[in-house]
Amino acid sequence: MMRLDKLLGHTGWGTRKELKELCKGGHVTVNGTVCRDSSRKVDPFADAVAVDGEAVVYEEHIYLMLNKPAGVVSATEDNLSPTVIGLLPQKYQGAGLFPVGRLDKDTTGLLLITNDGVWAHGITAPKKHTDKVYEAVVAGTIPDDVGERFASGLVLADGLHCLPARAEQTGEDRLTIVVQEGKFHQVKRMCAAVGLRVTKLQRRSIGALVLDEALQPGDFRPLTEAERELPFSSKNPFQQEKNMVL
Repeated sequence: MMRLDKLLGHTGWGTRKELKELCKGGHVTVNGTVCRDSSRKVDPFADAVAVDGEAVVYEEHIYLMLNKPAGVVSATEDNLSPTVIGLLPQKYQGAGLFPVGRLDKDTTGLLLITNDGVWAHGITAPKKHTDKVYEAVVAGTIPDDVGERFASGLVLADGLHCLPARAEQTGEDRLTIVVQEGKFHQVKRMCAAVGLRVTKLQRRSIGALVLDEALQPGDFRPLTEAERELPFSSKNPFQQEKNMVL
């Protein structure tokens, strides 16, 4: 059981003050009867709640795949820049959603968003060693031994010892990079350690979950039940195709 205003807030119908007025105005019904008490306890799975005749559909946990565009930050709120949560419609704004891990402001691609803390921790926990595949466009001459240097475990300028990673040249100025960590600006800093500057970076996959190519930058969709398990796979989907075994 939960308070009616909590249920309505979770599903994006407004702030607690707005919901109180909504109920007082007779806009909310519970099982077909007008309810003017926003503090009333309801069963979100058994009671039929509606606002002006529109059914309120409750989901305890939400799992979304977002194609993150450049220029937005991986945060729930920010005073200076738009956030990934702000890209979502109103119905998601009260659900307590947050990004799973982060992508840099100018990095694009696969970002997961949820309100399930246990699920998120299972993906981001360092001990999981989950493959994350990136496509990087770089400036500079790609060293012939770039793969060996990444595989040996790079030491960055600040002394950070990176886990063994994988880099494969896929074009004159392009690399496919697989890492199992998510340190601050890590892929860019690893490229800098071999004399390269990243000009464009996109995350393609987390574990076995691949970014849906039908999603345009800024678009999102819910994950299917089967897709929710894919980030926990320790092997990336491009491994066999590229022979990229860590």
